[in-house]
Amino acid sequence: MTANSMQKIKAVIFDMDGVIIDSEPIYMKIQEELFNDLGFSVSKKEYDEFIGAGMHYMWHYLSVKHKLPFSIEQLITMNNKLTYDKINNSNALETTTGFIPFINNIKSKRLKTAVASSTSKKIVNLILSKLGIIDLFDIVISTEEVAKGKPEPDVFLKAAKLLSEDTDNCVAIEDSTNGIKAVTRAGIKCIGFLNINSGKQDLSSSDIIVNSFSEIDLAKLNH
Repeated sequence: MTANSMQKIKAVIFDMDGVIIDSEPIYMKIQEELFNDLGFSVSKKEYDEFIGAGMHYMWHYLSVKHKLPFSIEQLITMNNKLTYDKINNSNALETTTGFIPFINNIKSKRLKTAVASSTSKKIVNLILSKLGIIDLFDIVISTEEVAKGKPEPDVFLKAAKLLSEDTDNCVAIEDSTNGIKAVTRAGIKCIGFLNINSGKQDLSSSDIIVNSFSEIDLAKLNH
């Protein structure tokens, strides 16, 4: 970080799944249904490796392992359609405990906000809309919109660019190993969000690790 870029945090970038909403148990249940329909099962340990990495990574791995007679694009389409339909018919979605007070606080300080997710844009928009919080974000972006998904930094670099902020002035909140790798590779400060439902994730390369939004003090990340 250069001396002339040592400024206060001006933007907060949120991963969605496992951070804004405790969605991994929801996704796992939906995907188990699809795995069963395709004639195989996935262990919890194996599934945890896919968290934060995106659909392409998961379905490429599973397609090769189980010799599936579909293209990666077909499998992702099946997965996204089932997920969208299940979530669209759900009335049980809730934000993570403490998220609403946290984002209201940072918005009151006029910080910019973004969502940078590995989930399809259509599903991200659906979830944020059903939660009634989509208008709290200046930018919503999916890895569908960049060349490479997490753990590559593309989605966070694009989020910072769309927010018109230097990466030195951003902080991102992530709950997965793949997401944290993406944030750090982008040169953005990282808050590791410990979510037990996101499986055994390595958060050690984060600048700080928290168990809840109430523990986050952005002032401590300012340089």
